[in-house]
Amino acid sequence: MKPKITVVGAGNVGATAALYLAQQGLGDIVLFDIVEGVPQGKALDILEAASPLGVDIAIRGTNDFAEAEGSDIVLVTAGMPRKPGMDRLDLLKMNADICGGIAEKIKVHAPNSIVIVVSNPIDIMVYHTWKITGFPSERVIGQAGVLDSSRFVAFVAMELGCAATDVQAMVLGGHGDTMVPLPRYTTVSGVPVTQLIQADRIQAISDRTRNGGAEIVNLLKTGSAYYAPAASTVKMAASILKDTHHLLPCSALLSGQYGLSGVYVGVPCRLGRKGLEKIVEIELTPEETKALHDSAAVYQATLKDIGY
Repeated sequence: MKPKITVVGAGNVGATAALYLAQQGLGDIVLFDIVEGVPQGKALDILEAASPLGVDIAIRGTNDFAEAEGSDIVLVTAGMPRKPGMDRLDLLKMNADICGGIAEKIKVHAPNSIVIVVSNPIDIMVYHTWKITGFPSERVIGQAGVLDSSRFVAFVAMELGCAATDVQAMVLGGHGDTMVPLPRYTTVSGVPVTQLIQADRIQAISDRTRNGGAEIVNLLKTGSAYYAPAASTVKMAASILKDTHHLLPCSALLSGQYGLSGVYVGVPCRLGRKGLEKIVEIELTPEETKALHDSAAVYQATLKDIGY
C-alpha cells in the first residue's frame, strides 16, 4: 500500500508541493482547502498532467478534512502569505488561528501522522501545532532550514558560477531575520567555501540569505515564494517516506541540545520513517552559539503573544 500524504492548503505552496510529490511518486495525495472548488480543480489539473510527465498520479482534492484519515504525513501550508513590508512575525496572530484549527483536525483525523509545518512564522506555528495535537515532538517538525540552506546554496553557486548540486550548505536558527548561516560548514565539492570566496562576499551572501524571502516578496509585490518552499518541504517528506535518514536543518523542539530547551528552532535533524530520528549537535563557535541563542530568544518571547 502506498503512503498517504495530505497537503493542507491548496494555495501556491500547497499545490506546488502536491505536484512535486506526485512527480516523485511518493504516495497517494489528498489536497485539502476550505475554498470550494480550488483543491478539486488543482488536483484534477495535476492528475491530467500524468501523461506528459510520464508518471502515475493518485491525487484528489477535497473540502472535507475527514478524507485525511489514515495519513502518514500531513504537510501544513495553509495560512496568509506575507505581503511587501510585512515581517514573518507580523503574521503571528492571523496564522495562529488558522494553524490551531488545522491541528485540531489533524489530532482527530490523522492521529498517527507525521506533521511538517510550512505556515509562517514557522518556528511559532510548529510549536503551536505540537501543543494542540499533543503528538510526540519527533512527529511535529517545521520546514525552515532546508529552504534557507537552499537559498544559501543558490547564492554561493551564483557567486562562483558553479553547479548548485556541487554545493552543500547549513543554515540554523529561526526561519527569519535571525537565521544563522554557517559558512564554515558550507562546501563546494568538499572544498570549504571560506577558501573560495572572500569574507566580505560571504557576509553579503549570508545577508542576502537572511532576506531571501523578503527579496522575492518585494519582487512579486502580490505574493511570496512558493517553488523553493514547496521543494524543500517535499525533500523532508521524501526522507521520511523513503526512510533515507537525510541530515537536514529543520525546526525541531530542543530539550537541552545546544543549551536550549522548550523552543522550536532550526538545527540539523536526521529524518526517517518515524519522523525526527535524532537532533545532531555540531560544534559551533561562541559567536555562532550566541547567534543561535539570540534567534531562539526571539521565538521564545513571541510565544507569549499566543498564550504560551
